[in-house]
Amino acid sequence: MTAPKALDTPHVPPRIFGPEYRTATVGILLVITLIAFEGMSVGVVMPDVAKDLDALNLYGISFSAFLIASLFANVVAGLWSDRRGYPVPFLTGVLLFVAGMALAGAATTSALFLVARAVQGLGAGASIVALLVMIARVYPENVRPKAFAAVSAAWVVPAMVGPAVAGFVGTQWGWRYVFYGIIPLVVPALAMLLPALRMSGSAPQAEPSGGPRSRPLAMTLAATAAAGGAGLLLYGVDRLHLHLVSGAVETVAGLALLLYGLYRLLPPGALRFRRGLPTTVLMRGFFSAAFFGVNSFIPLVLQEVKSFEAGAAGIALTTGALGWSAGSYLQSKQDGMAYRRIRLGAGCVAAGILICLASVLPGVSGWIAVPAWIVAGFGMGFGMTTVSVTALRQSPLNEQGANSAALSVSDMLGSALAIGVGGALVNLIGHSSAEIATGFVVISLLMAAIALSATFLAGRTR
Repeated sequence: MTAPKALDTPHVPPRIFGPEYRTATVGILLVITLIAFEGMSVGVVMPDVAKDLDALNLYGISFSAFLIASLFANVVAGLWSDRRGYPVPFLTGVLLFVAGMALAGAATTSALFLVARAVQGLGAGASIVALLVMIARVYPENVRPKAFAAVSAAWVVPAMVGPAVAGFVGTQWGWRYVFYGIIPLVVPALAMLLPALRMSGSAPQAEPSGGPRSRPLAMTLAATAAAGGAGLLLYGVDRLHLHLVSGAVETVAGLALLLYGLYRLLPPGALRFRRGLPTTVLMRGFFSAAFFGVNSFIPLVLQEVKSFEAGAAGIALTTGALGWSAGSYLQSKQDGMAYRRIRLGAGCVAAGILICLASVLPGVSGWIAVPAWIVAGFGMGFGMTTVSVTALRQSPLNEQGANSAALSVSDMLGSALAIGVGGALVNLIGHSSAEIATGFVVISLLMAAIALSATFLAGRTR
């Protein structure tokens, strides 16, 4: 008899919920879930916020402020994490997120609520980027795909139940408790992540790629220009109907700053729709603009035009998430040319928007928004996921990080600009029920045009 050799022992690969990584995994997923729940819930209670704070004129910009701030934090926190490790940007992000939630819940003026949304965006953007870096540094290479898959799955449950829960809480206790209720849940998430935060010192540090999009000062300036330019652009557009000259100056100045930032944040040739990766990255923005430019206003029109309760209005957003999940799953089973899947996805988004438009028409039930948003959500899952996979396949290995960041920039800017312009249109047309319905029709036609443009541009992703 001989002692068994180590080679005779069957190898058991590490698991994300195994003893070594269980607490870190649960902590990461809890943080992602909280951020996702906040994102999915705010839209449902925003009509109540607007009424309470007399801030319907800031309806669109309150979403855009979150996204623009998150864009800036994404770029800065990513550079920070690469060079100094993930614990400080992560903790800073969590503290900012909690502070923003507390400020939003306590806000008594529209200006304070707008500041709170920006602070939440800074926190969410920094936290998510730091968490992704944490996964890359803490988990072994063969475990990381499972960790990233779990992170993606962590968005599904909030997308499905978040609107309904937020609607119930808002109806029973008021919109402020939608914000307050998330804060205590941050504590157990941080406690679970303490071991992973302590591991930062021993984790391998990534070497900067040395490319033009890895230079901290240049990228920080570009992120500042893009975020500041987007904010100034939306501010100017919103003031055009009140102060034509000054609003036009602000709009042009904001556009110039935005283009300057995007020129450095996006792959070369993106602003000229160069074939391949540059256009693929921009397609992410087209999808986000078309879908979220309408999605953010669905609770408003259903409540103000069709007299839905907040919880009922949130059902449309929930069904959109179900369609998104189905589309994402089905695209992974498809073979063939990616540009055709992108084109089909954009076509479904356009069709869903045009069907949803009918929900505000006289004599048409508002419930038509539910099947409409399943179609639009399916298009997002089918096309948007294909865009992400295609962009990474088109990226050289040492540029995958920079191009992932560019996808995020395109995504957030598309959403922020579309929602901000939609809010400006609502302010221009008016705030009565009939005027909100008219504004929604105009917004829907504009966003459908963006989605249809994506169907024609899809061929340039080859």
